Amino acid sequence: MLKYSLKRLITAIPTLLILMTMAFFMMRAAPGGPFDTEKTLPPEIQANLDKKYHLDEPLIQQYGRYLLDLVQGDFGPSFQYKDYTVNELIATGFPVSLRLGGIAVLLAFVIGSGIGIMAARLQNTATDYTLMAGAMTGISIPNFVLAPLLILVFAVYLQWLPAGGWNDGAIKNTILPIIGLALPQIAYISRLMRGSMIEVLRSNAIRTARAKGLPEHIVILRHALRPALLPVISFLGPATAAILTGSVVIEQIFGIPGLGRYFVQGALNRDYTLVMGVVVFYGVLIILFNFIVDLLYAALDPRIRY
Repeated sequence: MLKYSLKRLITAIPTLLILMTMAFFMMRAAPGGPFDTEKTLPPEIQANLDKKYHLDEPLIQQYGRYLLDLVQGDFGPSFQYKDYTVNELIATGFPVSLRLGGIAVLLAFVIGSGIGIMAARLQNTATDYTLMAGAMTGISIPNFVLAPLLILVFAVYLQWLPAGGWNDGAIKNTILPIIGLALPQIAYISRLMRGSMIEVLRSNAIRTARAKGLPEHIVILRHALRPALLPVISFLGPATAAILTGSVVIEQIFGIPGLGRYFVQGALNRDYTLVMGVVVFYGVLIILFNFIVDLLYAALDPRIRY
């Protein structure tokens, strides 16, 4: 296991390097710059800004300088958020995204798995068709449609919850964003769980367990659940990383000061270092969660060995 873990961590380095290189040069290739405004800056001020942030250097030299700083854990200063470094902005936004995303992932896993198990147990019945139709609807509706609908119903018509804002993380302000993050994942997980559970329930091991006279709930919980969770765990790896780094649409619509909102603002303002910092941070999370998923595979299925 230790040898496998070290090998995975070593192979993650070139993956991050490729991701970082592509993001760096694609950002520089985009039209405009971080200090372009509606009013053109005097050439002397523009030259001073470029010199301060090393934007007057050749791209290869800028890239080498960025890599050197990154090795030391420094994402650099933000071009648009004055007196803030990218490290400070990530440290500010990620806890917000972590709180919303963590609760959303937990809800999606519990509710989605429960719906999938119920649909598998009642396969080809009206309940199964209804649950899967609801799941397909949840997959089909994008976040930029779902979030305004939640605001319209619960904030405008019913006036139960606020329409947006963070308000220092008040519970009322987090309910709608969490629902908006969790609903699509519930739909995906329920469909994955249903298909996996149906396959497992038809296996020889489950037939043997039923032949021994075990109660159905024991068959499901002790024998079928763990192998059926494997596809769901595979999906949760990158999905969790995406949710924890903040949903761009959800955080923008609800005015949440999370990592996703910083990423959007950085992209719009050509804040190179901020966008690069979020991309690298996101890449690290994806690699980390996929690594955790691989380790969980061995815990869920004793036939898997590394």
